Amino acid sequence: MAKIAVKWLMVANLTFGSNAAVWAQDSNSDFGKSLFLSACSNCHGIDGKGKGPLSDQLKVVPPDVTVLAKKNGGVFPVSTVYEMIDGRRVIPAHGTRTMPVWGDLFAPLQLSNLKWSRRYTDARTRILAIMDYLNRIQEK
Repeated sequence: MAKIAVKWLMVANLTFGSNAAVWAQDSNSDFGKSLFLSACSNCHGIDGKGKGPLSDQLKVVPPDVTVLAKKNGGVFPVSTVYEMIDGRRVIPAHGTRTMPVWGDLFAPLQLSNLKWSRRYTDARTRILAIMDYLNRIQEK
């Protein structure tokens, strides 16, 4: 599974010029885990099981993100997870596309701006790094 994630991160690196594949393979730092801990763990928990410090204050219990592949026939749902993080798939607790809880950290390319901007590449790199981390913590 992890090899598959690294492969699509490498494709993203070649396609979008990001450093996601390098971060995913760097044993001294884990960019995806750092982003998950800073942006996701308050609700999903540091272990991803859905028991973060804010989880009891939400109307909907945050899901256990370590079983995404298990619930999808053993395959990590790449497109679905990407769309949940970047705001295309509406998750009420994540906020709206115009006001996501993370601000512009994971904001997708604005439709009115068709140029590949540095901001878009940075957001995509962050999303792919979190996805790589999530893929690595999936239950077998």
